[in-house]
Amino acid sequence: MASYMIKGGKRLKGEVEISGSKNAALGIIAASMLLDGPCTIENVPGIADVCIMIDICEYLGAEVTREEGGTVKIDPAKLRTCDATNDKARSIRASYYLMGALLGRLGKAILYMPGGCDFGTRPIDQHLKGFNALGAKHSIEFGKITLTADRLTGDHVYFDKVSVGSTVNLMIAAAKAEGVTVIENAAREPHIVDIANFLNTMGANIKGAGTDVIRITGVRTLPGNSTYAVIPDQIEAGTFMIAAAATTGDIRITNIIPKHMEPLTAKLEEMGAVIETGDEWIRVYMQRRKRLQATNFMTMPYPGFPTDLQPQSTVLLTQAEGTGRMNENVWDNRYQYIDDLKMMGAEVLITGRVATVEGPCKLTGARVTARDLRAGAAMVIAGLAAAGTTEVADVRAIERGYENFECKLRALGADISRTED
Repeated sequence: MASYMIKGGKRLKGEVEISGSKNAALGIIAASMLLDGPCTIENVPGIADVCIMIDICEYLGAEVTREEGGTVKIDPAKLRTCDATNDKARSIRASYYLMGALLGRLGKAILYMPGGCDFGTRPIDQHLKGFNALGAKHSIEFGKITLTADRLTGDHVYFDKVSVGSTVNLMIAAAKAEGVTVIENAAREPHIVDIANFLNTMGANIKGAGTDVIRITGVRTLPGNSTYAVIPDQIEAGTFMIAAAATTGDIRITNIIPKHMEPLTAKLEEMGAVIETGDEWIRVYMQRRKRLQATNFMTMPYPGFPTDLQPQSTVLLTQAEGTGRMNENVWDNRYQYIDDLKMMGAEVLITGRVATVEGPCKLTGARVTARDLRAGAAMVIAGLAAAGTTEVADVRAIERGYENFECKLRALGADISRTED
């Protein structure tokens, strides 16, 4: 088991470059299995989840070449199986994007139920609703989903609730369906737009991504033979923005799309942080002798406040004056890290979906665990803000989604090292 050892109390200062989006890269790599020719994907983050997705694609028969600098070349021409039920497919939730890709390419897909971080149920009813509307049949036995279709035909699909995974999966499958598919009540996250742009670059006809109505006109072939660059990771960027405020630091975050950060930027300014913005960068800093002020958060689908920044922001509330509240409105069980935060000295009360934080709290070092990807990042921020030494155990959960996390933090002045038991 690997751990981060953090000596807190250091003010983070400097510049950090953000890697490619984890969520966009996973969807794009899965979508590449739909292509009839090769493609080149740039700005792919070197993180554990991406490596697993690439391994699954190679298992399916795709030829993959990884190059330095985050470039991945994929040729799915020799795809030999629709069965993605190897053990690696269990470990990441994004493996379910292969349902749409394999169904659209081969007319059949066999996968495990989705895995990933354990902070709530992950129903796939909306995915199946969409596939059924296009003409697919499904069965679920022994934890495996089997989808079959002699052919996919475009249809009108209204999702009962906003779902990122369902929107991506149906958009991928519909790219090769006969006729026109209209998705209403679609999710609007930036990585959905990025996956649609990738498919369009490879020959698809998708319009409206980024709005709640997406229109896909199916095409017979997706020739590929093009290069596409993944957008920057908004959650990694947000994590460093929050770390700057939590340590009364001064960080310039580069290689980002500032518009994607607006929900967080507004909250940080409300709390008293100073924000400067350029075309592809944001600077976050705290004025000396000025304290953060508590505020209220509510997580919502984009363009609302992202649930993937909820744990980090809850840690930030411990450093603010007054009573702050975090309302988790997306997942059922995303406060598993709170006991660890309390062990470090935080005053947090959980009532249903609401965490009430009394601040400012004097956090002190302790041995805590990265209970999931984003909670792990939150514990690192807590350790950076705390007095003494904090050990964050099981950091492979963090490395599923953050590239060179401890190296980037060290470059900003953090006293952090990685140890292996």
